[in-house]
Amino acid sequence: MPSILLHFLPHYLASALYALLGFHFWRTRWAETDKPMVTAPMQPWERWAILGTMLIQGIGLYDGLFGTGEMRFSFSFALSLMLWLAVFIYWMESFKARMEGLQPMVLPLAAACAILPPLFPTAHVLPHADSVGFKLHFMAAMLAYSLFTLSALHAVFMGFAERKLHQRSLTKSLTSLPPLMTMEALLFRMIIVGFILLTAALGSGVLFSEALFGKAMALDHKTVFAFISWGIFAALLAGRHAYGWRGRTALRWTMAGFLVLLMAYVGSRFVVEVLLNRL
Repeated sequence: MPSILLHFLPHYLASALYALLGFHFWRTRWAETDKPMVTAPMQPWERWAILGTMLIQGIGLYDGLFGTGEMRFSFSFALSLMLWLAVFIYWMESFKARMEGLQPMVLPLAAACAILPPLFPTAHVLPHADSVGFKLHFMAAMLAYSLFTLSALHAVFMGFAERKLHQRSLTKSLTSLPPLMTMEALLFRMIIVGFILLTAALGSGVLFSEALFGKAMALDHKTVFAFISWGIFAALLAGRHAYGWRGRTALRWTMAGFLVLLMAYVGSRFVVEVLLNRL
């Protein structure tokens, strides 16, 4: 029992720290007070605190994925890894734009996902994980998932800000957010990079399936959902280029593509590993 607790300690610790940081950013950037609605930029100690928490979670993820000498994976590790990368991307973007107003949204979600591996510890061994080609395929897929996850979260944040602006409701939470044009530019940067990575992951899966997985590519639900999601994001980028899609139209397409992509792996693995209680 002590060894199990020690094994999962980084996940519990990271979850608690994310929750505390999320509360801190909510209290200092969102909570309404009698003071003027001027939000402070991210402080150096806040950057270091987020970075330290990411390092703790990263240790737990690495140990869970590779600690046995094999590569193991599950829906809980997928969600935890996605939010880890989401926090990292926001952390990097905070050096170029004011992102502290978005932290009260993303950090609580990171806290919830960081604790999933201890709650759902069942994981399956990935075959062919020692292949360089498989590692590149896996990395491209996970980065694409993470970018589209963050794009979906970002779309929700943009919808929140847009609704507040239309209501002419000037709140502290609204003043702490980046300008809508800045948020939209970041959204499409993430979608473009995510789309390129998803294309690489799907393309490598189709063209080199036998070399990567030892068998021909199967047209199963995961593959179908992934290609449908690819088509949705391709249509979004084409609509953006040809017709200038933005605002609510772009947000709806982003959420639709993300939800379909989520079902391609995380949703199906959740059903198999938790609801059906088998690998």
